[in-house]
Amino acid sequence: MTMTRNDLLVARLRDLQASSPDVEASAIISVDGLTIATALPSDVEEDRVAAMSAAMLSLGERIATELGRGELDQVFIKGSNGYVVLMSVGLEAVLTVLARQQTKLGLLFLDMRRAAEKLGTLL
Repeated sequence: MTMTRNDLLVARLRDLQASSPDVEASAIISVDGLTIATALPSDVEEDRVAAMSAAMLSLGERIATELGRGELDQVFIKGSNGYVVLMSVGLEAVLTVLARQQTKLGLLFLDMRRAAEKLGTLL
């Protein structure tokens, strides 16, 4: 049986979660705010995550450009219960990851970058 592109994308997201135990959820979102693939828990609203991810990516890109910081690499949000990290996947998508508070950020960024490269080849 052949896997669809969406199946392959979801498999890559699940690989990310398996290699980084502090990753609670992940999704690939288009820059337009549409869900491409997710590995989100059932209690998380996909549409809300997609819309907020696209908005944060757009705002982050604008801030980086207007303040002379160069091309946006990632958007990083720290809350009292953990992190939300957004990383570009090519020019048309963003990888959104929800991670636990105790995550080792350097390892998370490395795992996300590797996942983004693999996901980019599938998009």
